[in-house]
Amino acid sequence: MAKEKQIVEVPAYLTVRELANLISASPIEVMKQLINNGIMATINQTIDFDTAAIVVEELGFEAQPIVEEVAEDAGEDTTPQWKRLYAQEDPKSLVVRPPVVTILGHVDHGKTTLLDTIRDAKVAEGEAGGITQHIGAYQVVHNGRKITFLDTPGHEAFTAMRARGAQGADIAVLVVAADDGVMQTTKEAIAHARAAHVPIVVAVTKIDKRNANPERVKQELSDNELVADDWGGTTLVVPVSAREKTGIEDLLEAILLTADEMQIVGNPNAAASGTVLEARMDKSRGGLATLLVQNGTLRAGDIVVAGASSGRIRAMFDEKGKPLKEASPSTPALVMGLSDLPMAGDIFTTFKSDRDARALVEERKEVNSQQHARAARGLSMEDLFAQFEAGTVKELRLILKADVQGSLEPITNSLNELKTEEFGLKILYAETGNISENDVNLAIASQAIIIGFNVDVDNAAHRLAESNGVDIRRYDTIYQVIEDVEKALKGLLEPVYEDKVIGLAEVKKIFKIPKIGKIAGCIVRDGEARRNARARVRRGTRYLVENVAVTSLKRETEDVREVRAGFECGIGLDTFDDFQSGDQIEFTVRERVN
Repeated sequence: MAKEKQIVEVPAYLTVRELANLISASPIEVMKQLINNGIMATINQTIDFDTAAIVVEELGFEAQPIVEEVAEDAGEDTTPQWKRLYAQEDPKSLVVRPPVVTILGHVDHGKTTLLDTIRDAKVAEGEAGGITQHIGAYQVVHNGRKITFLDTPGHEAFTAMRARGAQGADIAVLVVAADDGVMQTTKEAIAHARAAHVPIVVAVTKIDKRNANPERVKQELSDNELVADDWGGTTLVVPVSAREKTGIEDLLEAILLTADEMQIVGNPNAAASGTVLEARMDKSRGGLATLLVQNGTLRAGDIVVAGASSGRIRAMFDEKGKPLKEASPSTPALVMGLSDLPMAGDIFTTFKSDRDARALVEERKEVNSQQHARAARGLSMEDLFAQFEAGTVKELRLILKADVQGSLEPITNSLNELKTEEFGLKILYAETGNISENDVNLAIASQAIIIGFNVDVDNAAHRLAESNGVDIRRYDTIYQVIEDVEKALKGLLEPVYEDKVIGLAEVKKIFKIPKIGKIAGCIVRDGEARRNARARVRRGTRYLVENVAVTSLKRETEDVREVRAGFECGIGLDTFDDFQSGDQIEFTVRERVN
């Protein structure tokens, strides 16, 4: 008689980590099952019930949906990451924790100066002496309450962390200079904070300057849908001067008011987990990593896994270099004892045994290599409808870049008209200028598609998009933009493929092999010759044959799969052996270009 499967109640949406906890399985085992079913997901990526049910069933359970009342106007899930992190905790075990704050804004508007002023004014309370250590974050005290600041300002760092599945900040302070106003970088920062569903408090800096105009700043903020509270809106806008050290108390008070409204909580009694803020190698102390505890309490002696690194914490320190025995939720700690340096944005968890921790690291390395080998693409317009049908995508998120402001409005208006009750469409960011690395980072973190109208793609942005599977589409007519998006929403857009040259070999000698034919003795000049690729032969400017199979690839007498640049090899092609010395053999693979 077959054993009856245990029933597990699964919510409509949950993260991979939450699913693993739900069935007491390793997150890596869950990720493996997802990969086996063609789904590439990070440990903090949200999956739907149908996807979770497949994994649950394959691991020996039966999934049952939790019936939840859904508001009629329910749209995109705007639940902050920290709330999803604590969704599985008993509400009785949750206590208020300090808010974690990141500073965003234009490069010259005083982000770092503001951070330094807050640190100088507030860290000293009750902490005489000691040299501040750069550990990636620090805590201040205001009216007896702690606030944690991430001291790597800028939305580039903020979004890079989100792209790796982490979101360390609860609140974003947007810095806007009173003399400059809202700049393009400011608009980017607003888009990044909104995409992360992080509430924004505005600090209007440099109010001591003669040409300061705070009212103009409020108008420009209002134009970007951040209406100041004294204008009847909900955004707290605080004027500050770092030079004169005014407004700092008001800013900290605004942060705490926002935190109270959000009800930021954590469970100090849970197993510690959180985010890696940074890591570095120290000559005398070895590998050091700054961990931001987001749930539970981290203690010296705990066994930690962070990314593909593990180890027992030998010692912990605060930003003053003082030893820490334990770090509660929202506390940053510099730790010693990890075997390797984790990456900023890696999620860390604690384990009871060294053996379990090492096993997870090995499994994680295996999954990472599988993901790298499969080179999974991000969301593309061609795949959109299929993913919508599968329930893995609920809306099309777009980043729109155009050559002039006059092009943005008609494109934006036309795209918004394509929304339906079944399928949403959201423009995360629309601005003029070329497609930049910041645009791609936002697309990675938000699973968005980039549309460029009469603009180019920066080299760095192109490389980043290619390595992360971000779909960038460029157009020169508005109707084509609208038509392609409409087709994508209806599942009618077909993918486009092209041949990509991955290697070039030059024929040096020709060998005649009995019963086989002629083999070209070559040296690989660029890239690599690959056994499973297709080949084409060029003589001068003329191609003699194209798209033929590689029948043999040898290094000396050994059959090999690939030969890299600088090495000699023997090459045999299907249906062609009329080689001459000096011929060029190009190796190609067929890839999707959108």
